[in-house]
Amino acid sequence: MSNKKRLNSYEDLPLVLDVADIQQIMGISRASAYELVHTPGFPAFRSGRLIKVSKTAFFEWMAKGSETVPRSDKKA
Repeated sequence: MSNKKRLNSYEDLPLVLDVADIQQIMGISRASAYELVHTPGFPAFRSGRLIKVSKTAFFEWMAKGSETVPRSDKKA
């Protein structure tokens, strides 16, 4: 997906997302997006060398909450 394309709705997204899509949707850095897709429980799969995520599975994962993301005990 082009970084310049503005996503206005769920329907604008492709059926299968890549790391750049996840990055843009969540507003995170590329490094953070790669860390996220390698998190246990995240619904990513490989297609050859590429990491892909079903749009439906991604939004179901987001709706579930951050059960698999470790909580930071650091105080700001």
